[in-house]
Amino acid sequence: MKKDITTEEDVKLLVDTFYDHVNQDGLLSPVFNDIAHTNWQHHLPVMYSFWSSLLFGSMAYKGQPFPKHLRLPIQQEHFRRWVVLFTQAIDELFEGPKAEEAKHKAKSIARIFQMRMGLLSILDQEV
Repeated sequence: MKKDITTEEDVKLLVDTFYDHVNQDGLLSPVFNDIAHTNWQHHLPVMYSFWSSLLFGSMAYKGQPFPKHLRLPIQQEHFRRWVVLFTQAIDELFEGPKAEEAKHKAKSIARIFQMRMGLLSILDQEV
């Protein structure tokens, strides 16, 4: 039986595993590496703080994620793939209420970003 997400180290493992998948993905890797030119040494700690804040209420994350995404050439298919890869990373490593909460939050983030970018209406049920 897998354990739930309970520590900062669990968050780090989840984020690292997810971005390992992203970097191997034909759809998302080019966005992160060729278009956004992601500085992984900077980005990963920011994502540890982001997910720690969302899952544990740590308040470690102080940024605004949406504006950075607005200027990228991303569509619904990118958000769908992001959710699939994030969910896969969770399912590979964890199970339990906090793991389910992380999946729910990822889907909610994808929906909100798509609505704010005009890719999804409030009536749509897509992720």
